[in-house]
Parts: sequence; C-alpha cells; structure tokens
Amino acid sequence: MSRLRIEHTTRYEYHKRVTLSYNEARMTPVTDPQQVVLESVLKISPSFAAVSSYRDYWGSRVTAFDMQAPHERLEVTAASTVEVYRAERVANDDDVLSWAELRSPKTAEAFSDWLPQTPLSTPGSDVESLVREATAGLDPNRAAMTVFEWMRSEMEYVKGITGVHTSAAEAWLERKGVCQDLAHVGIGALRSLGIPTRYVSGYIHPKADADMGQMVAGQSHAWLEWWDGEWRSWDPTNHKPAGDLHASVARGRDYRDVPPLKGILSGGGGSVLDVRVEITQLV
Repeated sequence: MSRLRIEHTTRYEYHKRVTLSYNEARMTPVTDPQQVVLESVLKISPSFAAVSSYRDYWGSRVTAFDMQAPHERLEVTAASTVEVYRAERVANDDDVLSWAELRSPKTAEAFSDWLPQTPLSTPGSDVESLVREATAGLDPNRAAMTVFEWMRSEMEYVKGITGVHTSAAEAWLERKGVCQDLAHVGIGALRSLGIPTRYVSGYIHPKADADMGQMVAGQSHAWLEWWDGEWRSWDPTNHKPAGDLHASVARGRDYRDVPPLKGILSGGGGSVLDVRVEITQLV
C-alpha cells in the first residue's frame, strides 16, 4: 500500500490573445477497487472560467470549463491524494478462460468496447502475424505474457520519436516510442488475438527508493489492462504489472478517450506549453 500526493500543472502561454475557449480536463484520479481518492481539487487560472463536472461513458472524472473572456494564458492544476493498494493475483488454470470461452458471443457482447481495434491501436498485419505465431498453442494468459516478453525484446522506450497522434502501426515501424505508444502496441497485439484490452492513463512515482515525504518529478503515464477471466494490468514501459506507485486516472479504448486536457479555442496564434507533475509518497 502507498499514499501518493500528486500535483499536475499544465500551462499554456498564448502568442496572441484568446477570445474564448471550451475545454475538458481528465486529470483527477478515480476511486476504484485498487485505489481510493482521499482528496482532490482542480484549479483553473484565470479564475473566470465557468466550470462543471461529470463522469464520461468510460467512468472518467471530467472537469469541463469554458472561458468566454479574453485571456493570454491558461493554467490548470490538479492536486490529489490517493491511497493505492494494488495486488496482482497470480493466474492459475482455474482463473483463466479457454479461447472458446473468451471468443464466445457472451464474452464478445460483455466486452464489446474492448475488443475492436481503433485507429491508434491497429498494429498492422506484420505484428498480427508475429503475435499469432508466437502464441500458438498457449492459453490466453500465457499468450498475453508471451506478447509482453516479445514487446520487451522488440520495442524500445525513446522520447521524441512519436507524438500523441502516433498509431501502434507507426510506432512499430520505428520500434521506438513512449509509454503511450508501447501501450497502444500491446493493446493492438492482444486485441488481434481476441483478448479484451483497455488503455489506462494515470501517474507513476518513478523513484521507489525515494524518502517518504520527498517530492520528486513524477510522470504522466500509460499502461494497459487485459481480461482473461479477470482484469489484469501490465506496464509495457517498466515490464511489470502496475503497482502501488501507479495511480490511475482514466480508462478508454486508446489515448483519444482519455487525454489529460483538450479543447477548442478562438485566437491564440500558437502557444508555449509547460507541463509539470510532482509526486510525494506519504506512506
């Protein structure tokens, strides 16, 4: 178990004045079976924004706000304290469904959101062929773990090669990418086998050996969850299940369902973006 204090600030400095903007923020962690949000607050500057909140189709906490007065900057800060207690159960033969059960009409209907590929998750015929060959004769759980081991040998975490609109197929061609790209490749590979898989956005405390109470530069992060009779997690960047230093914010089919901040605006003429995440482990 861990208790994490997370502060995430996104700031835009516009080149020209913005006359109005409409925005959505998904920067607040959710309470789920593996974590509890003890407190959270989201602040917007300038302070004249009209703010509302709701849960979207995927269960994410969304803060919607529009700014209908001229402004030259936008700053959004989400501060939360989350208690995390993740425990990945080791799968045994009684837990894992067979391929016939996984591919049944009942399962297909129950997990219809998590089986179809999306433009960002479609990995391409090369990956689909390699994955089928590598997992032949394995049950769904062993197949998933084989995919992750295959990814570890084939994909490299490298910044600056890809962007938020990069697809799994494009990242695979480079054999490089960041956490978002690795998650998309893993999701696409598992879905191509018929395994329900979803994208998870959140935060990770990057220094397990940091002193309690020490604030560190944290990271927005992405990993995946797949279902073979129960939901299990995997962090392709760190080659292990999500743990007590992962705090989840949103789940969706891919990144486009869960961007931390998005909007439309009139004016601006471009902007300078600054993002800062600070995480403190309290317990």
